[in-house]
Formats: sequence, C-alpha cells, structure tokens
Amino acid sequence: MSNKITITMREKLINEIEFLKSVRRHEVAEKIKEARSFGDLSENSEYDEAKNEQAKLESRISEIEDVLSKAQIIEDGNLKTDVVGVGCEVRVFDNKYKEEDVFTIVSPFEANPSENKISDESPLGLALSNNKVGDVVSVDAPEGVIKFKILSIGVPKK
Repeated sequence: MSNKITITMREKLINEIEFLKSVRRHEVAEKIKEARSFGDLSENSEYDEAKNEQAKLESRISEIEDVLSKAQIIEDGNLKTDVVGVGCEVRVFDNKYKEEDVFTIVSPFEANPSENKISDESPLGLALSNNKVGDVVSVDAPEGVIKFKILSIGVPKK
C-alpha cells in the first residue's frame, strides 16, 4: 500500500481516529454492557454482535494508526509537478474516446472515482505515475487497451 498521503487525508484520518477512540469506543462499550445484562453469554447474539463491532472498531483504529505512523505527507508546497505522483492533478487526453479528463492522483485511502480522485495503485494511477507531460501511457481496461497522453501536471485547486 502506498505510504504517501495528502495533508488533507492526514487531517481526515486524525479526525476519524479521535472520533473512534472517544465516541465510538464508548458507544460499543455501552452495547457490550447492555448485552451482558441479558444473561447467558454463550447464547447471547447481542453480545456476540457487540463484540464483533468492537473487534472491527479496534481493527480500524489500528489500521489508521499504522497508516499515520508510516505515512509520508504530501504538502502542496512540496509537490513536484515535473512527473506524475501522489497529490498531482493530471490533465490527459483519452485517445479512445477523443476527450480530455482531469484526475487527481491520491493514496488508496483517498480514492473516489466519482470525484476523479484515483489511487496511485489503480491501473490508471500506476500507468500515469512517474511519467511526464507529453508521455503516452497505456492502460488495460475491460474494453481493451486505452492510451492517454499527459497534457499537464499541476497542483489540485482547493
């Protein structure tokens, strides 16, 4: 998994982990406490469900802590725009459909195709990464190989 994240994603992850540790842990603890009051734990589906929820919560907290501890933060001021990388906005020409598209290359945690934010680990993200303006890259897609010409590399607008 990519170890680069944007400063915006870092802030989102910090906010999420604070919420999970304060609010969600308390809510899940209350569910467990309530389920225990129902009696025999061996046949208590509410207790099992609450414990599963607790395990998922703790797993997510660990996942975020791991990402934050290993992350290289990409700040707009340090963003290199000579080659495509995490944090860059890339304008491309799609040779198959004869149209321009703009994508922001992000970490897998930030990927949101409906906002044209594509992961640097996706097929298109991998193809574009480390290439320069003028380069043509090929991406295997279900409908065949699609070629994209890189028109510009910049900093995304806020």
